[in-house]
Amino acid sequence: MSRPLFAQINLAALAANLARAREYAQGTQVLAVVKADAYGHGLMRVLPALEQADGLALLELDAAVALRERHYTRRILLLEGFFEDRELAEIAQRRLAIVVHHLDQVAMLERAALTRPLEVFVKVNTGMNRLGFAIGEIAGICERLSQCASVAALRLMTHLARAEDDDGLKEPLDAFESACSGLPYPRSIANSAGVVRYAEVGGDIVRPGIMLYGATPFPYESAQALGLQPVMTLRSQLIEVRELKANESVGYGATYTAARPHRIGVIACGYADGYPRIAPNGTPVLVCGTKVRMAGRVSMDMLSVDLTDVPDARIGSPVVLWGEGLPVDDVANAASTVGYELLCAVAPRVPFVTTRVGALDLEL
Repeated sequence: MSRPLFAQINLAALAANLARAREYAQGTQVLAVVKADAYGHGLMRVLPALEQADGLALLELDAAVALRERHYTRRILLLEGFFEDRELAEIAQRRLAIVVHHLDQVAMLERAALTRPLEVFVKVNTGMNRLGFAIGEIAGICERLSQCASVAALRLMTHLARAEDDDGLKEPLDAFESACSGLPYPRSIANSAGVVRYAEVGGDIVRPGIMLYGATPFPYESAQALGLQPVMTLRSQLIEVRELKANESVGYGATYTAARPHRIGVIACGYADGYPRIAPNGTPVLVCGTKVRMAGRVSMDMLSVDLTDVPDARIGSPVVLWGEGLPVDDVANAASTVGYELLCAVAPRVPFVTTRVGALDLEL
């Protein structure tokens, strides 16, 4: 083995998190969100653990095509739909579902001549103000699409901007109900936070994302409290142990200066591996299963920690940067970001290792 840094993917945890999402939103269809290469976990790597999902949702047409070529037969929803007329032929051939969120897409569908009509999710803007039709447009858009030869079935959907907030549901849900009143089509509303609050959100099709990967969608409720397990554990080792004298510093910019003599450990992981450079002194790291604090600035290939609380630590001692025993959300909070960003940012040079599920060898 060369450099002792790798990302371990626990497929059993992913399957358990999917089952937890079903517990929250019983009786619904579950589309597992796997955009951004399954939130950095590797789409094809994690696919076997999503067997119990009713389908998948993502943005990337090439990834959807790759899934079909791997003989994935369930629904695949393109969350941003399509961008050009010429994409529609392949979308139809590959039996993909699409989100429609602006009038140009409606016009493209109306003039398309497809070999197979499409399942279309009409997106309602309920306050996110990124994509989606205005409340008063929905009935007319659905009428146009219902008359379109390129459309086989209609669904209604929205994306909740503040489902994690106590007061973040009433206004968008009222707006969605107003937009969809009298329309007979199935509805998809809940993201991860909405899944957890499904009793308030409702809908026929849910779209869990970050919760599947063992991170929390809420600022003040941990993944563990939600019954979720970490899927990715970023592991490394100490590659050096040094003594700092009082008033000595470590790392670029001398941003950490020892107030007393103590040991520091150097870990094989830096911002070129996807660890956030902005993580400050005090960011948590596990060494030998004990939580310690980062000491000094994250560099390209290394970071340092205070080993005061781990007297037995030595070169080769195991390190967890996030994952089992150290929630990614804790590291993200220390770095003033979110767990989503850290999971998606693991660099290509970091090897991935998967665990096994049953008798299947899933080391892809």
